[in-house]
Amino acid sequence: MNRRKLNSDQRTNDRERWKTVQERRIDSSFVYAVSSTGIYCRSSCSSRLPLRKNVEFFATTIAAELAGYRACKRCSPDKHSHPDPATRAVIQMCQMIEESSAERTLAELAARANLTSAHTHRLFRRITGLTPKAYANAITRRRVTSALEAQASVTKTIYAAGFASSSRFYERVGQLLGMSARQYQSGASGISIKFALGQCSLGAFLVAATERGVCAVYLGDEPATLVADLERRFKGAHLTSADPAFETTVAEIATLLESQSGDRQTALPLDIQATVFQERVYQALRRVRSGETITYSELARRIGEPQAARSVASACARNDLAVLIPCHRVVRTDGALSGYRWGVERKRALLLRERADSPAPDSSQAPPVARILGSPQK
Repeated sequence: MNRRKLNSDQRTNDRERWKTVQERRIDSSFVYAVSSTGIYCRSSCSSRLPLRKNVEFFATTIAAELAGYRACKRCSPDKHSHPDPATRAVIQMCQMIEESSAERTLAELAARANLTSAHTHRLFRRITGLTPKAYANAITRRRVTSALEAQASVTKTIYAAGFASSSRFYERVGQLLGMSARQYQSGASGISIKFALGQCSLGAFLVAATERGVCAVYLGDEPATLVADLERRFKGAHLTSADPAFETTVAEIATLLESQSGDRQTALPLDIQATVFQERVYQALRRVRSGETITYSELARRIGEPQAARSVASACARNDLAVLIPCHRVVRTDGALSGYRWGVERKRALLLRERADSPAPDSSQAPPVARILGSPQK
């Protein structure tokens, strides 16, 4: 079956599902989620009918929850659902992880599902897109950040996030957030972020990193605009000038920005702040090889959420790491270039460079070399 037929079938299915929702009929084969409220419901839910443009459909409740939605309290779609046995087993493991105050081992999850550890690991990753450990970390980070963003005290956050002791909380929170709870709550206040600016054939670029790894690669027209974006993203952080060690990191990224072909993989450590769903999208994106492109719909299918193309597009738009997480490789169904956070023309230039059969812009000249400008004095 070709891609056009698949997209046609999906649109037909979505129209039928929407009609089911409008008529409040019972259909256990899907749930619908509303982006304006962050809630997902059964098709027969008696709540106010949402606008169609705000609705997306999911085959399972776990898919909706991994996309960041929470269950409706009126129709309780997370109760009495009937997924296939494999999905049901993974749902139970996810619930085990979420309800436990202690970290669950792979062996414990396998015992719950009556499977071997190896089979459990493969099954969990196939259905959720994450390993059990990565899923547990993402759930814990979501609880911690939700509590802190609600301005809860650190003590309340400890219990809201399911930690049995304060010592365990302080041990993990730095790993999960890259900063202390107080620093996160005050907008990364006190955190030191090294950054440097550069100029390449794509325009200006900015590279920033915390102690954990590279946290931002921005592209744009004006260096000052990129610095302002960094300040807004990490409000309260202490921005410092690049040192010789960091300049090596910046030089490696500059080389990636100017490379004419080849895979743009790097072993640089990354400090990615993302939701569970965004992490799944970013992991899938990093598996798309240089010179290849993928549609939003296909990317959604690869993470096991064929109805979540809109959420995938939203995750791409929130990507802080240009090129390192290659969201420029995502195109529309017809192959046309869609919106890109750093500009469609930059997206076009990156894709042209990555195509193995495309010549360099001017083969008579040496490839362009990016210039590192350093960090302006703060």
